[in-house]
Amino acid sequence: MLVEGKNCWRRVRANRAAFLIDGEAYFDAFVRAALRAQRSILIVGWDFNSRTVMGHGEWPRGVPVVLGDFLNFLVKRTRRLKIHILDWDFPMIYGVSREVPPIFGLGWKPRHRIQLRFDSDFPTGGSHHQKIIVIDDAIAFVGGMDLAPDRWDTPAHTADDPRRVIGDVPYPPVHDVMVAVDGDAARALGNLARERWRRGIGETLAAAGNGSDPWPQALVPDLGSVMVAISRTEPPYNGRAGVREVETLYLDMLAAARRLVYLENQYFTSARIGAAIEARLGCEDCPEIVMVLRRSSDGWLEGPTMGMLRTQLLERLRRADRFGRLHVYYPVVPGLGDHAINVHAKLCVVDDELARVGSSNLNNRSMGFDTECDLTLEAGGSDAVRCAIAGFRNRLLAEHLDVSPAQVAAAVEREGSAAAAIAALAHGERRLLPFAKADEWPVSLAPIAELADLESPVAAEQLITRLAPDVTAMKSGHPLAWPLLGLLVLAGLFAAWRWTPLSGYVSPQAVVAWAGLLAGQPGAPLIVIAAYTLATLTMFPRPLITLAAVVAFGPLAGFVYAMVGILAAALLTYAVGRFLSRNAIRRLAGTRLNRVARELRRRGLLSVVAVRLVPVAPFIVVNLVAGAFHIRVSHYSLGTAIGLLPGTLTATLFGGQLHSFLRDPGNINYGLIAFLVAAVVLAFFALRRWLRRRLDSADGEAPTHAA
Repeated sequence: MLVEGKNCWRRVRANRAAFLIDGEAYFDAFVRAALRAQRSILIVGWDFNSRTVMGHGEWPRGVPVVLGDFLNFLVKRTRRLKIHILDWDFPMIYGVSREVPPIFGLGWKPRHRIQLRFDSDFPTGGSHHQKIIVIDDAIAFVGGMDLAPDRWDTPAHTADDPRRVIGDVPYPPVHDVMVAVDGDAARALGNLARERWRRGIGETLAAAGNGSDPWPQALVPDLGSVMVAISRTEPPYNGRAGVREVETLYLDMLAAARRLVYLENQYFTSARIGAAIEARLGCEDCPEIVMVLRRSSDGWLEGPTMGMLRTQLLERLRRADRFGRLHVYYPVVPGLGDHAINVHAKLCVVDDELARVGSSNLNNRSMGFDTECDLTLEAGGSDAVRCAIAGFRNRLLAEHLDVSPAQVAAAVEREGSAAAAIAALAHGERRLLPFAKADEWPVSLAPIAELADLESPVAAEQLITRLAPDVTAMKSGHPLAWPLLGLLVLAGLFAAWRWTPLSGYVSPQAVVAWAGLLAGQPGAPLIVIAAYTLATLTMFPRPLITLAAVVAFGPLAGFVYAMVGILAAALLTYAVGRFLSRNAIRRLAGTRLNRVARELRRRGLLSVVAVRLVPVAPFIVVNLVAGAFHIRVSHYSLGTAIGLLPGTLTATLFGGQLHSFLRDPGNINYGLIAFLVAAVVLAFFALRRWLRRRLDSADGEAPTHAA
């Protein structure tokens, strides 16, 4: 079933394995294992936050409870210990919920034997989604949880737990699962984490190999001497072929199932996984398929995208379910009101033979676009392992139904199926409820929704693999890719306005009223101009300020104020960059932006225009890099103005029409909008053609050297 090179990367043995259900159990196990570390702690994650509170209540005496302080405590106490943290180099859209990197001199200050780095070795639009921690190559944790503030919860998932807060702000209950392994499995995961570090940072880390045993004494193994498969997703990038072991193993597990497939997941949108389930549902020998999902996809963007795709897929599967094998639930606890338990787990249990826990969601991204890592434990003929796998599934159901695992096992035996057992035990306020009807979303959102769940790197990546595109890069990719992407973004904003709660909080009358108040303020233009600098520093969307300027002052004045404000923000952060050391910028930027700096200095104006037209990093980061590497101010200013002109002009022109729509929905000139779209596209191609000619000229004038 588990075959290296087909559905897994390595198939290795763990002497001990333990399932850690929910954040309280995982955080406690990690802390107690880390306290026993001697040489190395490797942390690879989608998110890392030094402000994470690791526990509540009883705690080891003298040990800091906040993650950053705890790690500093470890390296101070154990002189040979080194800690390497590799975090996803996330887009600035996620910045609001993440802490400022310590490189800026703010917040957490890691000690000198702690290295925190940001990994940008991934295609445009992708992410590093693996969650792996390896201690001394002797114990490893893999699953769905990052070391982040909103992951901690108890199995009770009570609605008003006062400990479940970020600062003073409460967050809803969250359900997640990790697995701990040792032996050869831990060593293999250490190699995987070090390879990630080598690719992302360019540095080779030595294996720990000190013979320590950091397995916590309080962590009772669920399994002993079990075979473990490590399956990955890696997108094709930098000449490396893609890896789709995660998807292949899901398909193999679904095909091999005979009695029961039990799934828990944050998302359910994968086209191939859906097709495989659909095929099984059409057969009389289809196993019982029980899925536990989140009640709804929350958020102004996630709802109309992942929620809509899930709705479509579930409706398709219901139509294919000829024999009544499909059962889809969501967990509820009393007192939550409009909120729901955030089912963040990513797991699959097939019969009593296979138990899988990892980072991969059941969406398209996790099958081919984002990096993922799952562990699958195989019974392999062992009755003890079969019993442990069944016990794991029963523990999960028992938590959701507020009963004991023994009651779940007895109900399944008595009723003859998991779904019947769930129905028999769902008598309290805390229970699993079936999805009677999926969320409804307009079909017209489907093309936009699919952009949020791509399964492979977009073709436009070829345009920006080099920071200052050369002639080959400028000729690659479809010429309409970027204009079409811009139009889809605008369509997404319209969809967010039309089909999300945003329209209820921000009415057309309110927008007009706010703009009127702004226009009436003394020095209003200066307020707008200054707002762009604040937006740059806080990662607030600049187009929204442009919209406010257009509504308040009209398209012409709004455009002028927008350009002045953007240039002022760019120059201010450029000036800050000149005062930062280049070493600090290199650590912040990574290899990709270091190449940008070299190209900016070599080609000056042309490269600034290219980087602004085809953004390769957040606005503020490019500004800091340009300043730190002393790019000529004239080249930087003019290149920024030219490169940002199309986007600012687009926001201004569409803002003017939106202003007309806000005042009178019938007073909108669709012919003018079509003309503006055509003008923007033509302007884009004109700038692109000019840039290509200049690049050709620059390459032709470059001196040649003998081999």
